Amino acid sequence: MEQSELRCRPRAPQVDSEVLSEAELEEIAPRTQAPQPSLCRRVWDVRCSCAAAKSILFRFLPVLSWLPRYPVKDWVLGDIASGFNVGIMHLPQGLAYALLAGVPPVTGLYSSLYPVILYFLFGTSRHISVGPFAVISVMIGSVTGSLMPNSNFMDPVNGTNETVLNEARRDSARVELVATLTILIALRMLQFGFVVTYLSEPLVRGYTTAAAIHVLVSQLKYVFGVEVAEHSRPLSMFTAFIEICTKLPQTNVSTLVTSLIAMVIILPVKMLSDKFASKLPMPIPIEFIVIVISTGISYGAGLKAKFGIAVVGNIPSGMKPPVAPNVSYFGQVVGNAFAIAVVGYAISISMGKIFALKHGYKLNSNQELFALGICNFVGGFFQCFSISCSMSRTLVQEATGGNSQVAGVIASLLILVIILKVGQLFQDLPKAILAAIVIVNLKGMFKQFTDLRMLWRSNRIDLLIWLVTFVATLLLNLDMGLGLSVAFALLTVIFRTQLPHYSILGKVSNTDIYRDVVEYNKTEEIPGVKIFRSSATVYFANAELYAEALKEKSGINVDHLIGKKKKALKKQKKQQEKDKKEEAKKKKVHLCQMLPSGVPSSLSLSPSLQPYPHPPLSIHISLGLLLPLSLFSLPLPRSPFLPAPTSPSLSLIPLSRHNWLSLLFRIKDGPTLEMAHLSLLGNPRVGLGPWGMFLSLTSIVLRLEPSGMEEKS
Repeated sequence: MEQSELRCRPRAPQVDSEVLSEAELEEIAPRTQAPQPSLCRRVWDVRCSCAAAKSILFRFLPVLSWLPRYPVKDWVLGDIASGFNVGIMHLPQGLAYALLAGVPPVTGLYSSLYPVILYFLFGTSRHISVGPFAVISVMIGSVTGSLMPNSNFMDPVNGTNETVLNEARRDSARVELVATLTILIALRMLQFGFVVTYLSEPLVRGYTTAAAIHVLVSQLKYVFGVEVAEHSRPLSMFTAFIEICTKLPQTNVSTLVTSLIAMVIILPVKMLSDKFASKLPMPIPIEFIVIVISTGISYGAGLKAKFGIAVVGNIPSGMKPPVAPNVSYFGQVVGNAFAIAVVGYAISISMGKIFALKHGYKLNSNQELFALGICNFVGGFFQCFSISCSMSRTLVQEATGGNSQVAGVIASLLILVIILKVGQLFQDLPKAILAAIVIVNLKGMFKQFTDLRMLWRSNRIDLLIWLVTFVATLLLNLDMGLGLSVAFALLTVIFRTQLPHYSILGKVSNTDIYRDVVEYNKTEEIPGVKIFRSSATVYFANAELYAEALKEKSGINVDHLIGKKKKALKKQKKQQEKDKKEEAKKKKVHLCQMLPSGVPSSLSLSPSLQPYPHPPLSIHISLGLLLPLSLFSLPLPRSPFLPAPTSPSLSLIPLSRHNWLSLLFRIKDGPTLEMAHLSLLGNPRVGLGPWGMFLSLTSIVLRLEPSGMEEKS
């Protein structure tokens, strides 16, 4: 790109332009301030009208804007096929991710129904598939495991010291907790959605990769068929993994074989389906096929009774009425709700922007935040857990021809049929099958390890953010790891401003392009000009570093120049003071030369008296008195100390433009009046008598003008 630009771009003619200061620029092109709307205009803008109501309605219900223009002939077949495929994926993933969240499997089906319909009404992305997601589910599972552990629901067996887990009571309490958490997540989304701005792509990808490892470890207990206690403190993943390893001798071999067979079947088929996606009319629904076959085998062979393989259990049919949340849980889950809300919105908005850019439409981030908040808020009343965008379902929805959220509605209708009529048929589904489905679907997240090589080549700081996020999420819990990762990412922003890239730019030959003279060979600096560039904005934290880099790159010692400037100004000031003293001395010598020999020695500095031409002067003497204005003149008293080439006179002339304050005295053909003359006029010995005394006692303000300015004054 740069080479072609250098070859094709002609050299612009050199134009000499005048350098302007900020004040001069303001005179040439003054700034204009935007007019502020009046109060009446503001009231008129918020008036209730049909157009305003329609605009607000379309803003909060985007479906009203695109559904009337839905191209039925072009999109309907693709949306139906896509919706059917996504609906088939919703069934196994909803059941499996419910196990991750620690709630009954039917809750996953509810979470695949209500939020999808609500997103159809309020969402702006045409391609993402909302619903249960593995990372969000495992974060919810950490909350349910810590606040509602199995040990709180152990009932004693009659007549023995043994206890048994009351699953019904545990599931009921956890569903209530998760519903409350989901509503609080919705409120957090509506309040703190701006935090997602600080989640960079390396942070999100590092976090989801570490969360995938958390999910993998959490599913190992279903793969091996062992019981493991819930852990939610820092290093809980390692604690759970060590406990699983210690219980490997207790492994249920039938459960392990069932899991391995399912993974061996699902993984190769999904890889082949991805490889030949362009040749297949639709992806192979291998997960749905495995669920149906394994459920039939489990029911027919009695795997639970004969081999002790854990199954899903009761899946009630029908819909449940809405239930109000238990607000007493708010204080206990407020931190977890914040972390889940941030992660869920970040993943959804990232996937939405990718497909919006690919298909050429605009995604409204604020409306997406509102849509996800509404989905979680309403879903919480119907016993749903928090939802987000599923990467695997979104890819399938887009690959199978989905063009709008009509595909999501069709998928939700399929889930509705399963909840009402077919759900009970999956009661004998082994949990090991669901664990295998979850583990296989983590394949896409584990591929994100390839980011390390790319980030090593492109941006080492982003690589550091990825690694810190990954390690922090592994060592700490998912919510604490997210907080530490965001803090570290913000810290790197400060470091980037502290250590920017500084360079001196030069012009590339025969072009108007400027590049770093160190990185580019054929660049030349402009003689007498240094172009200094910084990759960061200058502010108080890096101002000193900026100045040091400027000195180093330009080779100019600014401090030395400032010191020399101060010395020059100081020397100039001393010279000006010296010139003023010499000028005052010359004036005093000249005055003394004009006085006769009888003048006291304090006034006589020179015995000689040289003739000197004196221009006429007009003297304004402000006495600060209210005097009547009348035309009269006073003869100037003669004094032997004042030279008089001609007989000078002092006259008082009325000023019609002033009614007080000013008396105009004019000395005709007299000498130049200096401050020394005033001291003589105010001295009774000079000969002015009472006038001199009067003038000496009055506050006098003078303005000396040539007598040619009489008319003007």
